[in-house]
Amino acid sequence: MSEQQTTRKILVMANRDFVLYNFRVELLERLLEERWEVYICLPDGPKVKLMIDMGCQFVPVEIDKRGTNPFRDIKLIRSYREIFKKIQPDIILTYTTKVCIYAGIVAGQMKIPYIMNVSGLGTAVEQPGLLQPLMIGLYRKAAKKAQCVFFQNTENQKFFHEHHMYRGRERLIPGSGVNLEKWKYLEYPSEEKGLNFLFIARVIREKGIEEYLYCAETIKQKYPNTTFHVLGPCDGEYKDILRTYEKRGIIQYHGEVSDTAEYLRSAHCLIHPSFYPEGISNVCLEAAASGRAVITTNRAGCRETVQDGVTGYLVPVKDKIELTHDIEVFLSMGEYARANMGLLGHKKIEKEFDRKLVVQAYWEEILRVIGE
Repeated sequence: MSEQQTTRKILVMANRDFVLYNFRVELLERLLEERWEVYICLPDGPKVKLMIDMGCQFVPVEIDKRGTNPFRDIKLIRSYREIFKKIQPDIILTYTTKVCIYAGIVAGQMKIPYIMNVSGLGTAVEQPGLLQPLMIGLYRKAAKKAQCVFFQNTENQKFFHEHHMYRGRERLIPGSGVNLEKWKYLEYPSEEKGLNFLFIARVIREKGIEEYLYCAETIKQKYPNTTFHVLGPCDGEYKDILRTYEKRGIIQYHGEVSDTAEYLRSAHCLIHPSFYPEGISNVCLEAAASGRAVITTNRAGCRETVQDGVTGYLVPVKDKIELTHDIEVFLSMGEYARANMGLLGHKKIEKEFDRKLVVQAYWEEILRVIGE
């Protein structure tokens, strides 16, 4: 950049600090290296300080992350309007459903260039119901003036087309990608003490926890030399359920952990029975990058991460019988075949999901938007 361009301002927006830091930090680094003023707008959290230390400027905002009533979000819309007016960014990047919708609408009204990332549509958009028409209308309005819309899977892209939600420049990217310098191939662990299976996700129904618990109980009865681990935050109804399963020796619950790589190191397979509407499952990408076989559902956001029968298995959504069967197939394989499945998964991620591809796509679009 020339000296006259050193004051370019970019506003990067998300709903959680860990979402921005864990999956977009390389993009933030690139922007800072290119001498942009980088503003991050999101609720405060422990990883915000890490981004401030990098050189980002923090703009706090309150977001009701789980609320689905648009009429309750008027305060958020007003906050975005004030923030945009104060910062006057050259371009805005939006992530996660609620942020994409409201920040997109406000940016469009204020004629500020913005790029939207569709990282899954969310249940209210994807599933028919009272809220779906309203949410589709909001998304349509939010995307209308976007300079570019990034899609993470073809089903979300198709949904936008079929519902006439956007007509403009768009690109398909490999989810958030994987930082292959961080998520390196891990040597396949010994099987001397049995096989370890992992569930890594927020413990909610849509992530397939009920199917996982069913499989854990069924498999352990036939194969006692197996261990089923659960990693992830848990609130509400599943706390007591997990405690009961743990007391019975069916699972080991580790809670929310800061470093899942340590658990992947001793694991032999990731099981991700999710039917949650997401862009591309980062959990599946990170497990495969680490050289672990992945058994997940044959739905958008999950199926892209696995070559069925080669790097893992794809099972129908909510089909606990088929899920159990595929775990048994995995157990019936020889040790070399199980290890090789993980190795082939690593190679797939290396070829198709390198995060550098995502950062480069963003950089190209940013330069195009500002006319460089």
